[in-house]
Amino acid sequence: MPENPAVPENAVWFITGCSTGLGRALAEAVLGRGMRAVVTARDPARVADLAEAHGDRALALPLDVTDHAQVVDAVKRAEGAFGRIDVLVGNAGYGYLAAVEEGEDEQVRKLFETNVFGLADVTRAVLPGMRARRSGHIVTVSSLGGLAAFGATGYYHATKFAVEGLSESLAAEVAPLGIKVTIVEPAAFRTNWSGPSMRQSAIRIDDYAATAGARREATLATYGRQPGDPARAAEAILTAVGSDEPPLRLLLGRAAYDIATARLDTLRATFDTWRETTLAADFLEGTL
Repeated sequence: MPENPAVPENAVWFITGCSTGLGRALAEAVLGRGMRAVVTARDPARVADLAEAHGDRALALPLDVTDHAQVVDAVKRAEGAFGRIDVLVGNAGYGYLAAVEEGEDEQVRKLFETNVFGLADVTRAVLPGMRARRSGHIVTVSSLGGLAAFGATGYYHATKFAVEGLSESLAAEVAPLGIKVTIVEPAAFRTNWSGPSMRQSAIRIDDYAATAGARREATLATYGRQPGDPARAAEAILTAVGSDEPPLRLLLGRAAYDIATARLDTLRATFDTWRETTLAADFLEGTL
């Protein structure tokens, strides 16, 4: 693996949301490479086996990213145990199915608390150490749904579009400080996202049955049959982080590549079609 000067060979990884799915696969891959990892979950019993299997190279900690005190404590304990955090992976998050009009205020706010504000809180807690050392790598787990949106997952897309913007700004801010940022954008992977982890609105409006309603059912039906392999996704993330030129964005899965590139083509075509109207919005020369 090419060397990323921001990440040493004996790197310390801090990964949120390790109980299942991509977070767990990444923790296993990191530890399997001989590196050190702080593996976190709301219920630490679900990651205790990782710590037991890897001795003093792994530290299992309780972490609900929506609990600020727990965030601060987890980062403090991680730095106390290993001296530093080299790679932060903001992976904790979940999905929510609802047409926009069907969205339940309390559930939508909880979704943003985890997917956006929790990720931001953990990032802020880790950044001072990285700034002091002038090194580190922050990996934010977004989604293909941070680049393209579909019916029934509007609120989820809103959280991931927010993660994209936050991460891109962060990358510009920390690059002069020797810190890298990579936004990971998976398509459908064989995790609990469309199964046990998925939440959905109890409200159903008949007028959306053919759009958001149909996609709700189609999304839930993918559980256990998603084409993406979390173990291979973990290896791809390790490759990107270990690169001497890590990408700002890393698509994962064939569907992610196909849909994202088609989205680029659609955007370009729309922008070009409306180019004259767009340019006409500027002040005319000599009118100021």
